[in-house]
Amino acid sequence: MLRVRDEHLRRVLQGRDFLRFDGAMGTQLQARGMAAGETPELLCLIDPQGVTAIHRAYVEAGAEAITTNTFGASAPKLGGEDMVPQVFEAAVRCARDAGARYVAADIGPTGSLLQPMGTLSFDDAYELFAQQVVAADAAGADLFIIETMADLAEAKAALLAAKENSDLPIFCTMTFDEDGRTFLGTTPEVAAVTLSSLGANVLGVNCSLGPKDVAPIVERMLPWSRVPVMAQANAGLPRVEDGVTLYDVHPDEYCEAVGGMVRAGVSVVGGCCGTTPEYIRGERDLLQGMEPAPRSVRDDFVVCSSQQLCVLRPGDVGVIGERINPTGKKRMKEALRSGDYDYVMSLAIEQERTGAQILDVNAGLPEIDESATLQRLMADLQGVTSLPLQVDSAVPETIEAAVRSYPGKPLINSTNGKRETLDAVVPIAAHYGCALVGLTIDEQGIPQTPEGRLAIARRIVEATDAAGIPRQDVVIDCLAMAASTDQRAPRAILEGIRLVKQELPGVRTVLGVSNISFGLPFRPLVNATFLSAAFSAGLDMGIINPKQQRMMDVVNSWRVLSGEDESAQRYVAGYATRSDAAGAPATTGASQQVASETGGGQDDASLSPAERARAMVLAGRKGPMPQLMRDILADHDVMFAINDVLIPALDEVGVRFEKGTFFLPQLMASAEAAKAGFDVLKEVNDASGAQVASKGQVAICTVKGDIHDIGKNIVKMLLENYGYDVLDLGRDVDPKVFVDAVVEHHVRLAGLSALMTATVPAMQETIELLHERAPWCKVMVGGAVLNPEYAQMVGADYYAKDAAESAKIAAEILG
Repeated sequence: MLRVRDEHLRRVLQGRDFLRFDGAMGTQLQARGMAAGETPELLCLIDPQGVTAIHRAYVEAGAEAITTNTFGASAPKLGGEDMVPQVFEAAVRCARDAGARYVAADIGPTGSLLQPMGTLSFDDAYELFAQQVVAADAAGADLFIIETMADLAEAKAALLAAKENSDLPIFCTMTFDEDGRTFLGTTPEVAAVTLSSLGANVLGVNCSLGPKDVAPIVERMLPWSRVPVMAQANAGLPRVEDGVTLYDVHPDEYCEAVGGMVRAGVSVVGGCCGTTPEYIRGERDLLQGMEPAPRSVRDDFVVCSSQQLCVLRPGDVGVIGERINPTGKKRMKEALRSGDYDYVMSLAIEQERTGAQILDVNAGLPEIDESATLQRLMADLQGVTSLPLQVDSAVPETIEAAVRSYPGKPLINSTNGKRETLDAVVPIAAHYGCALVGLTIDEQGIPQTPEGRLAIARRIVEATDAAGIPRQDVVIDCLAMAASTDQRAPRAILEGIRLVKQELPGVRTVLGVSNISFGLPFRPLVNATFLSAAFSAGLDMGIINPKQQRMMDVVNSWRVLSGEDESAQRYVAGYATRSDAAGAPATTGASQQVASETGGGQDDASLSPAERARAMVLAGRKGPMPQLMRDILADHDVMFAINDVLIPALDEVGVRFEKGTFFLPQLMASAEAAKAGFDVLKEVNDASGAQVASKGQVAICTVKGDIHDIGKNIVKMLLENYGYDVLDLGRDVDPKVFVDAVVEHHVRLAGLSALMTATVPAMQETIELLHERAPWCKVMVGGAVLNPEYAQMVGADYYAKDAAESAKIAAEILG
């Protein structure tokens, strides 16, 4: 049961009342003289009167929820776990003493990138957040505000930590770039679906952008969020005049933009960087006499990865790729036993290329650790495909381990009508916000009649209804059985689908189609005929092999006949140039574009080793790279492999990243593939005694007072792949320590990173010291808080908006 302080807050959580948060803390502390590099959170202990005064000014301006000064109050930043409860106790007291109606315990990101792209495990991130949650609850907070999250996996870890260690309401916001995605490629729609399904009580957007840029992002969230939506924009872009940081959006302009968001359906408002009590006062005046606007939330079936939604409106049909499953597949079994995960990655890429919208992932072999293998596969798959995943296991503990850390909303396959299975799996789906497949089988087996299948389906839906799982997240499988052994089975299955759709409105249906043809010759013909009949009966999704052309022909043509493919645009694009349907490509429309953008990802033996190696880098497949490098070295030297194969491939990855067709998971996977190639080249060089000359040295760090090193670590990996020697000084680095290293090594290019506005002065101090002691060194800066104007303000020579841009700058300076 949720612990809600009063009736007003309860109405806020129902979307029936507005709630006003406060504005910026960091810029207010700076205005009060906080020194560069000082830890803001410790001011709750050192200067509680000053922190309370900032809170009180917001209360007097009309803020109802006061955010504690604990954005970075994690054990690593505070210097130890024992400091966390001390800081939260002091921070909550400051907010309460200021007269806050509600004290919102602020929890920000850890500053580290989670595995598989980074080094921080999901469980370790969870523990850091859980320490803060327990401390905040014990200190008397009224709710949690998890904010400024850019990594959906990290947001999930924080949300679960709050949900599992407290019963207070949870507000959760993410921060987006100007392109409408987080730096990891998450869209507002994906964030809204994932966080509202997972259990956030309010979700939304904060930081990074001004109100006019936040408005279209938050409005994209509104149709997908099952809970109220909030917005806390920055006061535009920062600039410095006479040593004072100013912002370019004034309160009147800010509130005008907020008014548009409120009319669209936003019901929780406040401010982020640069907003002062004057902005909150304007929001209070704006909302007087208003009521939250009614919202319409979509009831489509939807699952998602961290980057992409799979949406099926009523009447649409979907394709679940079946090939990552060892059942009846000798090659797949061998791959799982031997740990040949690259083979699995190739199956994923191929299924996406040929039209799958969801990928089934099954690692159910008795002789391997199914849970560990399934988690490894799901992590690796995120680097080569953006498709949502279906977690396929018969073991509840394995299912839970897999869905817990998955950054998105997966589909679980499956539960069934057995009471023991229902009791075990349905709570997992409900707790983690997953869609769920229910098989029409129980303790008595699979019913032979449609009515028997319906009865089990009804039992499953009663259980999911009771658990609070929306009907559109429930997918019933009426279980295709072999027609060769019982020719009555197909009719019973089709009638079962009709009954489920008729008697259990809102639920979806799915079938593993190929079972129907078991034991018959020319199975693809039987499968395709049955799939067409199943669509007519109301089937929503088929679990099929999308590489089978005949099956995809049925899917593509059905989408025309059902009206899903409006004006037959996708069909015409894929089939117009073919003279007969049987010869038409399985890949059509959007899946053709995916294939083009990813390069297919197939290790095509007809290509030269150099061409194949470039394709593997683009696909993020590191498995084939060592042998391909050796094949290249049979006819070429090491420098050819570097300059004519790996570097051009990385350049193309950078182009796609800049275009927005690749995102950070793909960038990192490609970098890993390139590294696998570079490692072989290094081994060959070391064995021969030769040396590959470094292109030059780059010194990098996260500046004093900032423990966030996600961007820095990504830059390091990419620069090293391009052949630069990277001197990484770490995070929270004192200006003198950094400059001493630059001088000692005579480094010609330095890179400085900062996430928080409060640490930008430390960046400026570092640059000033560099100009004084190392005038030969050029400086590039980056980080979520930076922009070109800010970079110029702090005296940097270059602004690197992302890792790919840093490689371009290094090439310009160092060659």
